[in-house]
Amino acid sequence: MKTGIIGLPQVGKTSLFRILTKAKIEDHGYSNPREAHIGVARVPDERLDKLSELYSPKKTTYASVEYVDVAAIGQEALKETTFLTNLRNVDALIHVLRAFEEDSIPHVGPIDPLRDVKNVEFDLMVSDLTQIEKRLERLEKDLKKSKTADLEREQALLLRSKEALEKEQPLRELEMTAEEKKLIKGFMFLSQKPILYVLNIGESSTLGDDLDAAVNRFKLEEISHRPNAGATAICGKVEAELAEMDDAEAADFLESYGLRESGLVRLIRKSYELLGLISFFTAGEDECRAWTVPAGAKAPQAAGAIHTDLEHHFIRAETIRWDALLEAGSEAAARAKGTLRLEGKEYVVQDGDVMHIRHSG
Repeated sequence: MKTGIIGLPQVGKTSLFRILTKAKIEDHGYSNPREAHIGVARVPDERLDKLSELYSPKKTTYASVEYVDVAAIGQEALKETTFLTNLRNVDALIHVLRAFEEDSIPHVGPIDPLRDVKNVEFDLMVSDLTQIEKRLERLEKDLKKSKTADLEREQALLLRSKEALEKEQPLRELEMTAEEKKLIKGFMFLSQKPILYVLNIGESSTLGDDLDAAVNRFKLEEISHRPNAGATAICGKVEAELAEMDDAEAADFLESYGLRESGLVRLIRKSYELLGLISFFTAGEDECRAWTVPAGAKAPQAAGAIHTDLEHHFIRAETIRWDALLEAGSEAAARAKGTLRLEGKEYVVQDGDVMHIRHSG
């Protein structure tokens, strides 16, 4: 699952990508201006930290999110095949918005994140509309040759999508059945992708309060509550400094700003949620590990995340909530208390479950 980082020029999105993934990108810019860079970020998880404290394993493995940094977005970029391909191949978007004043970093016009949201959203919708209109032209010709139920269903859905876009409603807000989503999945529409708006604010002595107030201050509250959307804030300058510190230094630095965790941690967590993902855990002396599955996944699918053979030979899953396991102190104690359950094939995995898979393989 990939999350694409987009934004207008000079908003700090490539710096954010570097900090997130610890990627090394040349400061003089891309050798190819439309080249995408891919990196992976660890998903911080206090639940896994506490399980590791209980088991003292040889290894602790966190869930991860893959990020793709694409070149600055705009109408011209969206006409280029390479840029479009990079963008269409991601599952969700992070739109970095400039909300800081800095004379040394050029910016056209006043700082206005809401305006930038609307402008970029409009460009994404125009790109989708162009794609839909071309497909509808071909469908019309195909339907004259041979009317089939599949083609008629596709035409009806694309006409409904076209109508939404013409009203400037992004496709992520259009209600669709699972079957309809499957029908147009191959188009990889840009305005259909879940989106997280990230305000990059300036450094201040009241940074903790400023981060909390940023979404309201810059008038993103309403759009952040729309379907498949969200908003958060970071201070790129502070995050860059934090990235150079060890854990103890970073904790002191955050405390000086009245912060318990960095904006980056919140951003990673929110982008993980935006992808519709949850974590379950396996815990033992060899390894404590977070595994990623889609929300709503059943126990055999979770087993398959560990190994495909476990899904094929799945019998039962020994399951307990992570906090219930910590309270019990061990699996044996949890079993004695009756808080360790045996779940079958229809069990829907919950975020924070600790699971041990029983199988016949």
